[in-house]
Amino acid sequence: MFKGEYSHTIDAKGRLIMPSKFREQLGDEFVVTKGLDGCLFVYDNSEWAAFEEKLKALPLTNQNARKISRFFLAGASDCEADRQGRILIPAVLRDFANLEKEVILAGVGSRIEIWNRKLWEEKNVYDDMEEIAENMEGLGI
Repeated sequence: MFKGEYSHTIDAKGRLIMPSKFREQLGDEFVVTKGLDGCLFVYDNSEWAAFEEKLKALPLTNQNARKISRFFLAGASDCEADRQGRILIPAVLRDFANLEKEVILAGVGSRIEIWNRKLWEEKNVYDDMEEIAENMEGLGI
């Protein structure tokens, strides 16, 4: 389980230092892809394989199934950290998530999310957590 929030920067070449706690859990190779809410998702290889299987099981005849498969798979990139713990985020993914200099890496269970810092601060406001918590009861939380 990935957890924690880390503030980092991306250099001019698109490299980002992956926090050491995340690197330990990710292993040598992992996958970065487009995520929801305007961020990137990072999966270790076993979580990614399970996710791919779910996408493969979707019916080819369903337009939304094809669209979501394209969204996650076409943007996916195999990554590995260099000796300094940096990963190179492809330009297409940096553009998608509007990653500039300051980013947030957030561990959210089975994946890591990489956010533009400003977007993270805009989208992750927790003023209504009591109301949200009440609505989660039906989901078993």
